[in-house]
Amino acid sequence: MTKGTLARSTIVLFSILAASTFGCAQNRAQIRDVKRYTIQDFLGTTTFSGSSFSPDNTKLLVSSNATGIYNAYAISTHGGEPERLTDSKDDSIFAVAYFPTDERFLYTSDRGGNELNHLYVREADGTATDLTPGETLKASFYGWAQDDKSFFVGTNERDERFFDAYEYDVKTYKREMIYKNEEGYNFSAISPDKRTLALSKTVTNADSDIYLFDRDKGEMTLITDDPEAAQNSPQTFSPDGKHLYYLTDKNDEFKYLVRHGLEEGGVEQVLKVDWDVSYAYFSKKGKYMVVGINNDASTELRLYDAATMERVDLPSLPGADITSVGLSRDEKHMAFYMSSSRMPRDLFYYEMGETSPLQLTQSLNRSIEPTDLVEGEVVRFDSYDGVEIPGILYKPHQASPDRPVPALVMVHGGPGGQSRIGYSALLQLLCNRGYVIYAINNRGSSGYGKTFFHLDDRKHGEADLDDVVASKKMLGDLEYVDKDRIGIIGGSYGGYMTLAALTFRPDAFEVGIDLFGISNWHRTVQSIPPWWASRRAYLEKEMGDFDDEEFFKAKSPLFHSERIKKPLMVLQGANDPRVLKIESDEIVEAVRKNGVPVSYVVFEDEGHGFVKKENQERGYSAIVKFLDEHLARTPESVVEE
Repeated sequence: MTKGTLARSTIVLFSILAASTFGCAQNRAQIRDVKRYTIQDFLGTTTFSGSSFSPDNTKLLVSSNATGIYNAYAISTHGGEPERLTDSKDDSIFAVAYFPTDERFLYTSDRGGNELNHLYVREADGTATDLTPGETLKASFYGWAQDDKSFFVGTNERDERFFDAYEYDVKTYKREMIYKNEEGYNFSAISPDKRTLALSKTVTNADSDIYLFDRDKGEMTLITDDPEAAQNSPQTFSPDGKHLYYLTDKNDEFKYLVRHGLEEGGVEQVLKVDWDVSYAYFSKKGKYMVVGINNDASTELRLYDAATMERVDLPSLPGADITSVGLSRDEKHMAFYMSSSRMPRDLFYYEMGETSPLQLTQSLNRSIEPTDLVEGEVVRFDSYDGVEIPGILYKPHQASPDRPVPALVMVHGGPGGQSRIGYSALLQLLCNRGYVIYAINNRGSSGYGKTFFHLDDRKHGEADLDDVVASKKMLGDLEYVDKDRIGIIGGSYGGYMTLAALTFRPDAFEVGIDLFGISNWHRTVQSIPPWWASRRAYLEKEMGDFDDEEFFKAKSPLFHSERIKKPLMVLQGANDPRVLKIESDEIVEAVRKNGVPVSYVVFEDEGHGFVKKENQERGYSAIVKFLDEHLARTPESVVEE
């Protein structure tokens, strides 16, 4: 693809985004039939992630599933087809970053979704070396040193519960342990002179602290010592090493940005808005600060002059969700992803000071007309006790009062996750087939203040479930929804909510689709991955005392499965380390004894989620077939093979 073609594509996409911004209500008023796309059409869309500038700023390192599985690619900043750099056919490869002075790069990969990621270096000649060898360890990249002579890695090879920090030489890969983690701290940042580590420690799901570890003195200092509980999360050190910037919700509903002076101490507020500040970091030389804000389930990007904290003008990108922003080392170039409900994440390149960015990827399958896709709209309703619940509503173009359509409540993962504006192939596939989707953010979801976040603590399967059930009434009151054909779907925690709805509110929904959801909470909390040990207190505050078996049995669908009487579908990855396969095996076996229709799909080479396209095709096909038969009640519908 030429630069001119890319520029024209950018104009087209900006027009789509502008139309979305003009008003979802207007778009929805235009009832019309749309082309019915196949599952293969939707899976023909390519997913890109990550972006790292090459040393000369002429390329960006990304990951893409163009071949059906994720591999590393290089994309020219002038446009053109991506160049594939790795050729894995079994396990996904996720690119991390180019080296500072040459085109070696780091990437991470696990085995069949088991989440035991290792860190690899791909040399200039194409050979690859595992920098973190071992059978049972998990490794994470922590970042480059300010002087570009080394990089930092965390592994749990010494103690599977905790991650020690290592410094690797960029030339020899020789490493040195710089922090031995024996107390369950979490590495967050290291100062430019490599002397001070910023660490966090979880107290509860409402309280976390920040510590500074002085490597020269071997001393640990708590800098957030306060009697009031607050969530504190380190972000970055200033380029001059004088301040640590961190997020806190101390005495406030939302997280805001502050900085702590390493020498003089004290805390100074830097940025506070009406939503959570999600992240903040500096460009390499410290000229800019990049800030992301979780603005009502969408990311608001801000760029500041770091010296004055005045906003830097960026191109207007109406209706877009901007993520994964990266600046080149010389601070003259920016890369970012832009998406919307009708636009998958596409990579853009921007030269600072120019009028518009250049689109580098065309993710959406060209056979799909973007205007046939559905735009999400934030819709709120009053729940059973008057608490206002937000969510994102997707209305198929063909739905109308004259032909009401079935609907699904979609529950996010977590607990504590958030349904956000963005593209989903499965969601758009279901809308294209005539299903209304309401992606609910029930109480306990993040992004709406800490009071809302804690409303479901130790009340899962109760307070949060009643929000989900209440959303059914909201959907049923819409004149284009058939109130007698409303189902529920969700993954992980959302999968549990699906099972809980069918079990504890057996008459609420007509069908349930559980993607790797928990059926036995006591077993799940007892078998959490060992590297979650530092978060146990967080999880117990959220979920309940891990040793209280009766408490968890009371809210576990497996022990009350005789109540399930509506059709159930379950999808599960065999290698899932978070929700073990037995969770799905046992609930499927139990519900089948009720004489209830149950469809069960297992992916032998996946973990917590399905990343391979061939598995997504199999799973999506099964979901559509199940819904057409049991919710739309049109079993004659054709499902593409």
